[in-house]
Amino acid sequence: MTDYILAIDQGTTSSRAIVFGKDRTIAGVGQKEFTQIFPQDGWVEHDPEEIWESVVWAIKTALKDAKVGAQEIAAIGITNQRETTLIWDRATGKAIHNAIVWQDRRTSAYCARLKQAGHEKIVTRKTGLLLDPYFSGTKVKWLLDNVKGARKRAEKGELAFGTVDAFLIWRLTGGKVHATDATNAGRTLLFDIAKNQWDRGLLELFDVPTALLPEVKDCADDFGVTDTALFGAAIPILGVAGDQHAASIGQACFQPGMLKSTYGTGCFALLNTGADMVRSKNRLLTTIAYRLDGKTSYALEGSIFIAGAAVQWIRDGLKLVKHASETGPLAESADPSQNVYMVPAFVGLGAPWWDAEARGAIYGLTRNSGPAEIAKAALESVCYQTRDLLEAMRRDWKGGGDTVLRVDGGMVASDWTMQFLADVLDAPVDRPVILETTALGAAWLAGSKAGVWPDMAEFAKSWARDKRFEPDMDAAERKRKIKGWDIAVRRTLSD
Repeated sequence: MTDYILAIDQGTTSSRAIVFGKDRTIAGVGQKEFTQIFPQDGWVEHDPEEIWESVVWAIKTALKDAKVGAQEIAAIGITNQRETTLIWDRATGKAIHNAIVWQDRRTSAYCARLKQAGHEKIVTRKTGLLLDPYFSGTKVKWLLDNVKGARKRAEKGELAFGTVDAFLIWRLTGGKVHATDATNAGRTLLFDIAKNQWDRGLLELFDVPTALLPEVKDCADDFGVTDTALFGAAIPILGVAGDQHAASIGQACFQPGMLKSTYGTGCFALLNTGADMVRSKNRLLTTIAYRLDGKTSYALEGSIFIAGAAVQWIRDGLKLVKHASETGPLAESADPSQNVYMVPAFVGLGAPWWDAEARGAIYGLTRNSGPAEIAKAALESVCYQTRDLLEAMRRDWKGGGDTVLRVDGGMVASDWTMQFLADVLDAPVDRPVILETTALGAAWLAGSKAGVWPDMAEFAKSWARDKRFEPDMDAAERKRKIKGWDIAVRRTLSD
């Protein structure tokens, strides 16, 4: 019986594969971290071969853990770190350069020149995005301009561009399919999200040849089958979505007004606005939430570049803890009389500030400050940044009143952090039973397309809450803490 679904969750710091049973329980898991490459300040890269090898290893490990063979997998769903950009040789499948990661800021000066030339308004109108190094379009141009011979080869049709999902589809299908989905295409600065197509004017602006581009499909669609030589059977790839969109699907945020926030390397909040493509007046992004059966649902998105990455820095950079899970108890032990703030602008600040040149800072240190206070400031910074996003969303979204925030990702396992989040938001926070919502969303896309998982309505009914965190902070204390955060951010901004 081919009742199992395999989800590939290719993230910023690790690749994970999860085998789900027909009842949507986790049957097997494989996960492998890979190297973060920092060639210079503000630059972040990944080795494409290491990404590929980690994905294959994770899949084989998950199948072994679940004690199932590839022939028992009904379909594969893929979700991926968005905006991370690759160009590869169509003949060999080898990338022409390391992948340029979404966090990378090497195109900051180019984005500034485009803004000064007055291009941001038209770019935002078509794509819902801002002119920022975060997105793929300027990364593609950088690769074409800086890898010897790349532009000429691209114009001849010898090269292929894609975000990580497209690269994995190409490799998994043995080079037979060059495709992406609408959510990933919508993050490139090259795709008109209203018309749902690559835009000629944007391609000309960023000097990107059309011959590089993948086909854009629905999130639940036919993306080909895996090469039999890889896993011993040809498995259909039937679902693809960028990680934040997949998490929103996994959280069953299908109705306008529903809101989720994912805490991984970064933090990303998505508010479903349905068929309404809301134009933000508060520097949020308008993005495709998902596209199913040719019908597009939109979302407002707030992007925070550093969330879990701040905890990784405390672990790996400062070596204050051995395991990320230690930061919650450490923060709980901090001196409550100290007002230490961390603004983790390690690679600039995202929404609603969009300051590519800002860099991280810690304020309020005293001789009594130690590891506990720094850990507390790091965790609190994620909550303060989430509040900034939600306040902007409330100003933009006129479709309803307050909504409960559904959370997921590694950081939400910390009760201390989630309680502070509810306190600083002054709103309930719901943590689901299944925390692997990104992989679950990709699995639902594939499983529903394969006919072995329920439709949207039934899937939404199955969402289950593990715990609700209710706000329990004095209003004056909340106001005081937020004021301190606002001062810290203003001091950190580059202009």
